[in-house]
Amino acid sequence: LAFVKGSPDFSTHAYAGAKAYDKLHSIDPRLTDIIEYGFFTFISKPLFILLKSIYNFVGNWGWAIVITTILLRLVLFPLTYKGMVSMNRLKELSPKVKEIQQKYKGDPAKMNAKMMELYKKHNANPMGGCLPMLLQIPVFFAIYRVLLNAVELKHAPWIGWIHDLSVMDPYFILPVLMAGTMFWQQHITPTNFTDPMQEKIMKFLPLIFMFFFVTFPAGLTLYWFVNNLFGVAQQYYVNKLFEKEKARKAKGQE
Repeated sequence: LAFVKGSPDFSTHAYAGAKAYDKLHSIDPRLTDIIEYGFFTFISKPLFILLKSIYNFVGNWGWAIVITTILLRLVLFPLTYKGMVSMNRLKELSPKVKEIQQKYKGDPAKMNAKMMELYKKHNANPMGGCLPMLLQIPVFFAIYRVLLNAVELKHAPWIGWIHDLSVMDPYFILPVLMAGTMFWQQHITPTNFTDPMQEKIMKFLPLIFMFFFVTFPAGLTLYWFVNNLFGVAQQYYVNKLFEKEKARKAKGQE
């Protein structure tokens, strides 16, 4: 058993305060790990650093959220584009799909075989619109946790009536705008519903979201509103490209 000479001195430091990123980082960079970002911390932390960097440049957390949202939309656009194109193709094939379903409704195996044959012929994938969207879910959850937990948004104004991005919109303007852009996006997005009940539920989804977002922090609602608005612009762009491609193919077949 060996002993070494110890030291009679013992010291420790404690911090009691808000989990502000810069403050924690100035004490010890490792302390930033106590900020709760959830399961997708590996995405949330870089997103917050990006958001903070933009804030340092523009000097307003609201505009930092707007710019960050647009940047995320641009980065994710290749995935979004694939999903949008796939949905357009499926909508175009919808009449033929219904025809096959009606013709082979008594033989499910043959019906599925014919539908797969149709999709293969037209280079369409029935899951093509879902997969790109699923790949974006971690990013949406990550930014959700960032905006929900960022103490930096406390008492941070944006414009006009928004004096604190960490609390709900006092006049419910942002939730209404968010729901309006959801309706708009639904209206211009190609759909291929086979179940009428599912279609009705989707139509009411913006209203359901609006009531949920009424109590959410204004910063989070702002993100969702800008995300939807930019999504509408991207959908219009893809729809226009798809229509031009259809017209070109139709002209080539004449």
